[in-house]
Amino acid sequence: MAETPIPLYYKLYMDLKESLNSGKYQKGDKLPTEKDLCQKYSISRLTVRRAMDELRREGVIERLKGKGTFVTGSKREEQLAILTGFTDEARKRGVETRSVVLENRLVRVPADAVELFDIPADAMVVLLKRVRILEGEPYAIEEAYLNVGADIRLLNITQRDMERESLYGILRKEFEINISYAEEEMELTRLKKEEARFLRQEQDDCAIMRKRFTYTKSDICIEYVISLYRADKSKFKIVRRI
Repeated sequence: MAETPIPLYYKLYMDLKESLNSGKYQKGDKLPTEKDLCQKYSISRLTVRRAMDELRREGVIERLKGKGTFVTGSKREEQLAILTGFTDEARKRGVETRSVVLENRLVRVPADAVELFDIPADAMVVLLKRVRILEGEPYAIEEAYLNVGADIRLLNITQRDMERESLYGILRKEFEINISYAEEEMELTRLKKEEARFLRQEQDDCAIMRKRFTYTKSDICIEYVISLYRADKSKFKIVRRI
């Protein structure tokens, strides 16, 4: 039986992927133009675009209008089976991270959290809303609602420098709160105008919305988090065992 020929676009895709993985092209480097690639590989512009589209879909390159195509780096992979804070996870991987605080104040508890927080519908909770930044690029918008009814010390978070401090570091090490597990759901969504501005994306670009309820060892729901992750920068991994 004759072997199926490898499509030309796939050959180019694999060559470019190898160049990215080997370090020939670093983050921020400009890739050759479509015209240059057409001449080098003796292929059509349509074939080049298809290969580049595959790399863009993987989030490792981006096209800037009027400037060219640039390397963005690989997507950040997160292990869903492990419950850890954003800052702690980044530090563990040796990745530069920081946060921009948008809000850190008392607000009325969201309707979605009333039952699991086990507090009145007009009760106040701490809202800590931050833009999470990795290696100088906005990565996610995170809204964390903290159940002060479960531990009054959580009010202290409104007085802390949460652009520099780790929330989970404070909860675990300083307050000695035994965070045990979380229930989480994910879905695709589209960015609204303000969300897109914070993440340096376009309005209606795709994003990953994560909703998480976090519990202590005593099964008390202490946190409700709504996060929006850039789809071009994120991937998630989970290990399933029989």
